[in-house]
Amino acid sequence: MYLHFFRVILLAFLTVGWFVPAQAEQGMAIDPATCLGCHSNKLSVHDFAASVHGKNACTSCHVDITDLAKHMRKEIKVEKVHCERCHKKQNSEHYASVHAEKGVTCADCHTDIHTHNYWKNDKRIAVAKCVQCHDKESVYRNSIHGKGVAAGNMDSAACHDCHNLHAIDKLAGAKDFKGREFHTKVCMKCHSDEKLMLKNKVTNVAVKSYMESYHGKNYRLGFPEKVAGCADCHTAHSVLPKADPLSSVNPANMVKQCAPCHPKATPLFAKFYSHGEMTDRHKYPILFYTFVAMTGLLLSTFAVFWVHTLLWMFRGFVENREKAEELASGKHHHVHSTPAGTHVHVIPDAHKQYRRFNRIHIFMHLLVITSFLLLSLTGLPLKFNTQAWAVAMMNMYGGAANAALLHRIGAVITFVYFGMALVMSVNFLFIRKDIKGNPLQRLFGPDSLCFNLRDIVDVYRMVRWFFFKGEKPTFERWTYWEKFDFVAVFWGMFAIGGSGLMLWFPEFFGLFLPGWAFNVATIVHSDEALLATGFIFSVHFFNTHGRPEKFPMDFVIFNGQIAKEEMMEERGDQWKRYEEEGITEQFACKKTSGVMYDFVVKGFGFTALAIGIGLLMLMILAFMGGGGH
Repeated sequence: MYLHFFRVILLAFLTVGWFVPAQAEQGMAIDPATCLGCHSNKLSVHDFAASVHGKNACTSCHVDITDLAKHMRKEIKVEKVHCERCHKKQNSEHYASVHAEKGVTCADCHTDIHTHNYWKNDKRIAVAKCVQCHDKESVYRNSIHGKGVAAGNMDSAACHDCHNLHAIDKLAGAKDFKGREFHTKVCMKCHSDEKLMLKNKVTNVAVKSYMESYHGKNYRLGFPEKVAGCADCHTAHSVLPKADPLSSVNPANMVKQCAPCHPKATPLFAKFYSHGEMTDRHKYPILFYTFVAMTGLLLSTFAVFWVHTLLWMFRGFVENREKAEELASGKHHHVHSTPAGTHVHVIPDAHKQYRRFNRIHIFMHLLVITSFLLLSLTGLPLKFNTQAWAVAMMNMYGGAANAALLHRIGAVITFVYFGMALVMSVNFLFIRKDIKGNPLQRLFGPDSLCFNLRDIVDVYRMVRWFFFKGEKPTFERWTYWEKFDFVAVFWGMFAIGGSGLMLWFPEFFGLFLPGWAFNVATIVHSDEALLATGFIFSVHFFNTHGRPEKFPMDFVIFNGQIAKEEMMEERGDQWKRYEEEGITEQFACKKTSGVMYDFVVKGFGFTALAIGIGLLMLMILAFMGGGGH
């Protein structure tokens, strides 16, 4: 059969050989059979005919051969073939690649150009071609991906799945955004495909858990160069199962793997759950029950106080209408309760100002506001990293590193005012001479911010007022909701402050705490911060500024002053106690705050209030869009 085939080819060559030169001279294409007359020792007629280029004439590629006679006399210089004439897309990708930069041409990879056949997406062909030059990366063949490809699993990752076939970027040693992004992005392409992972019996929890980690959140916000990516832990080409002693993520190798980013990592530190899933009770029971506890705390706190807020909002609205009606009828709206009954009367010097807070209290509250807003503005974008507004805010700060610096500045301010509160508490309990009683009596006395039995009565009377079952209660120096705010600071310092310090100095705490403690700290820090911001921007803002009798702002914390009428109405028991002790005028303001001070500080207060409400709206939008867990 082959003998007959070659006879046909030879006969065709002899038949056309006499007049092809004339045709060529007339600009007609040269028959390939003519070329094979000379080049048959370099080319196989059969293989070329069966190749992907077999339907093309020789001069389809060797376009500079336009005159056969001149070519045979070597009067035409045959240039290198320009593949881009047909393969425009592949050429454009190659032109911008590191291969083109290094002078690697099409023929350097496609060495079998005359016998080239379609690869039919057989990844083994691509891998074999790549390792011919990239011998240092040949370790890939022993990886879980390489073995999968070699076994015929075309779902397993090959060289071109990560690096592409022609659009190959320069990545060696890259520390910039593009290079660092590559370390994770190419892995996500396959491992985030649930169907592909299910088909190959590979869990895709790694992607979800990575994205929920500090590393993944920064990656999603657009700053992969600041955190570890997939390949930093698993390597790029030597990905092996965790149980393999040679695996980079084998427990015996984890300290070494963590060291490039955490130089002081210890075996305890390396017990961190890199892909710990807090909703998996069986694999990660500690994380699961921490998550359940924090979620329970969030839901119960918000449920109680949001109901309290809604009831107060409506009852306060009704009360304001009642006061307006009394004013319209010519009556003074102050209600005074006596054993004989309830009546209204005019208060002398009703607008005289009394001192409720001193300068140190005001300064501390300014510190609280400043630190809390700093922490909220820089922490919430990390919490809700899937939101467009979170990305915009991080970019506004100039990146995750700047946001982290601002966050830590806010944390330092928090520790400062907490330290001041501790000192003032010790002074209140043990040192001050103007407070009656021993430390225990002071702790549960009327001037203390500690809860006592009276608060239970106040809550009961307040609820009765909400439902129109009784008169509005009057309070002592501190209300039950103010005490809750104060006690919450102490709880928050241990929860948010403690976990925050662990996450700020992981290598130090990793000297004596197991790595999974950082997983617990992350859950506590995140959820407690959500509780704090949600509570302050909704409940506290309402209790202090938003309730109908105070709207739009209670300025007392900024200048420390309260009108006599207001104090008697809200804190009648405190006023009565001061009258009985004959000390009311000790708290009378000799000089009220100035116009410029009020203007500046009120501007600060309204700005802080607007920022808080704005952040609350963004949080609500994020939860409505499924952006919170």
